[in-house]
Amino acid sequence: MSKIAFLGLGVMGYPMAGHLAAAGHELVVYNRTAERAKAWTAEHRGTFAATPAEAARGAGFVLTCVGRDDDLRAVTLGEDGCFAAMQAGSLFIDHTTVSAAIARELAEEGDKNGFGVLDAPVSGGQAGAENGQLTVMVGGSAAHFTAGEPIMQAYAKRVGHMGPAGAGQTTKMVNQIAIAGVLQGLSEAVNFAMEAGLDPDAVFDVIGKGAAQSWQMDNRAGTMAKGEYDFGFAVDWMRKDLGIALAEAEARGVSLPLTALVDQFYKDVQRLGGGRQDTSSLLRRFRG
Repeated sequence: MSKIAFLGLGVMGYPMAGHLAAAGHELVVYNRTAERAKAWTAEHRGTFAATPAEAARGAGFVLTCVGRDDDLRAVTLGEDGCFAAMQAGSLFIDHTTVSAAIARELAEEGDKNGFGVLDAPVSGGQAGAENGQLTVMVGGSAAHFTAGEPIMQAYAKRVGHMGPAGAGQTTKMVNQIAIAGVLQGLSEAVNFAMEAGLDPDAVFDVIGKGAAQSWQMDNRAGTMAKGEYDFGFAVDWMRKDLGIALAEAEARGVSLPLTALVDQFYKDVQRLGGGRQDTSSLLRRFRG
């Protein structure tokens, strides 16, 4: 078993670190809010550290799951950041959804200091993290991926190597682009079914067996029709992710017209007070 530092114990990181502890790894955890780290150590085996550097000292693997580019830079390159304490030959794995630019920046820093870096954003939401059923999209060298894959298997149903540094993050952008389009179409479909006087459960039971089927339809159409939007990944975080994708697309000269439109629709949901509701709340634009 390995000594692992896990930095960031939010709704995703907390259960992911728990799966690593359950697999028998020795964990040191860090969280910006220390009470959260203390709660984790009370529930699981392991210890907590006061700084990222303290957590990373002597660890073979350092994992992060924080919020945004600035948060990731703070726990890696900032004062008391983990990169200053990481040993040569160790491996850094970042599960935050951030820009491809910072992923490549951190990979270069790792090369300079003799340790590996993987950008490894995840999909599957809070439920996927809690159930150990995440999909992990990984960028970095093949050798580093081989070293890190067994660690990530503790909380994943699928771990894929997508290419060099930054490829994990760009793959996550593809994922969010696809989800945004599907959810907008599903929102319009649910609203139309209800306005037409149809039974949504009956409608989606039938069409969900044909070409219209999607994960979102199977798992969200029924709850959307009931006005229930408390199922994990929040609108605020989706807007963050779509902003990253739109910025990357602009830098590459790629057009994302539907994604840009749905991003503005999510802005409408935020104005309706739905920033912390899950991404299926796009229906609120039609039904309040």
